[in-house]
Amino acid sequence: MNNIARLTQRRRLFVFGLMLAVVAMAFIANSVLQVAADSPGLAPSAGIICTENVTATFTLSAKTGYINMADGNQVFMWSYAEGKDDFQYPGPILCVHEGDTVTVVLHNQLPEDTSIVFPGQVNVLANGTPVEPQFDVQGTMTSFSQVAPANGGTMTYSFVAEEPGTYVYQSGTNPALQTQMGLFGALVVRPAMAAPYDANLPADKQPMLAYNDATTVYNPDSEYMMMLSEIDPLLHRAVEMGQPFDMNDYNARYYLINGRTFPDTLAPNYASWLPNQPYSSLAHIYPFNDHEFLADGVTPNPAYYPYPALDRFVGMGVESYPFHPHAFNAQIVARDGRLLATPGGDNLYEERFSLPISPGQTTDAFYTFTDVYMWNPDAQPGDPDEFPVQLPGQQNLPSGLFYGSPFLGNQDTRPVGDVSFNQCGEFYHIAHNHNLQQITGWGVVLIGQITFTRIDPPMPNNCP
Repeated sequence: MNNIARLTQRRRLFVFGLMLAVVAMAFIANSVLQVAADSPGLAPSAGIICTENVTATFTLSAKTGYINMADGNQVFMWSYAEGKDDFQYPGPILCVHEGDTVTVVLHNQLPEDTSIVFPGQVNVLANGTPVEPQFDVQGTMTSFSQVAPANGGTMTYSFVAEEPGTYVYQSGTNPALQTQMGLFGALVVRPAMAAPYDANLPADKQPMLAYNDATTVYNPDSEYMMMLSEIDPLLHRAVEMGQPFDMNDYNARYYLINGRTFPDTLAPNYASWLPNQPYSSLAHIYPFNDHEFLADGVTPNPAYYPYPALDRFVGMGVESYPFHPHAFNAQIVARDGRLLATPGGDNLYEERFSLPISPGQTTDAFYTFTDVYMWNPDAQPGDPDEFPVQLPGQQNLPSGLFYGSPFLGNQDTRPVGDVSFNQCGEFYHIAHNHNLQQITGWGVVLIGQITFTRIDPPMPNNCP
């Protein structure tokens, strides 16, 4: 065997071994999907984590840090921390209400000047004066906004949140470099209009609105943020070493969701082994069910919950991301913080198999998984709620990694020797980028923009 053949064989063995390691990590990650988040306090293990307060005043510190990739690499980053907290990537998700006067105080601990811009917001002020581009003595624009000087400078930005929706905030100074280095986060503006009260639900399960439109009602227990980004580690290494980098050589090697690569995307919020990457991207939704009563027309339906899940997508790379959730389509209701509607108010919502998320774009999408037949696993032939098809025999059912029962709710004994992550009859459906290059990490598959959607069986169930 010649040297080239030996090297090729060794590379194949390395890649195969690494893929096995990734699968093993998926086992470990999924084993903690239902544990409580490690910190801070009682943060949920999945779902959006808002940084919010009654005054809508925030302090962000631009600083350096490191994040972990699923292949074992660490990458040097810039990003924002809330107040005096530790570095995190991406920056905090700032949640405010329509009509709030939002104030963001930026402390710059980086070796370069930096700033923050708020796309979609109007009449933004910097230290009390209108935001405007900055130029050097040669007349070259250096920043889209007034800066906080390097090594300890401060700048205060303020604006009135006039329109509800999903937005970004990011560096306005050399954004091609600084946003790639990690200086970005998400801004959620909640609408002034309240969702109609649902008398069939308890007070703590009432729905919310994404926009000032009754058709944007959703389940607040199933609200998620998906910040999609990418990294060229060679650029980051050059910045860490204080060396120049030619942006013409930019080549993304890692693709992330909420600052993580798969399978870490499945880990809970504030997982202890990801100290600087706090946000999970596992979506946990419940069957959409608008039947107020069971088949007898009298008994209240314990599974009643006719409100979809809401995913807020943010694209923060230089590439477009064709993101796709398996098993169901998404209903896109808004882009860039604006409801999709005609001037007359008729909605222009789109049902999409794949969601194109462009650079700098935000997209709000609803997901539903419908229990059309109100299946009751205990129903007998002839019962009003008997499932309308004959269930296949056990020998014809697929089982194994991430496979559930053929229908939601089955909690039968698993076959001897079977391995399954399903704890209570729930399903796990993969959600990933349809650009296959973007589900890789430095060319190795399965460590890119991949996550899962968990769908629980209808209530009542014993799911954790």
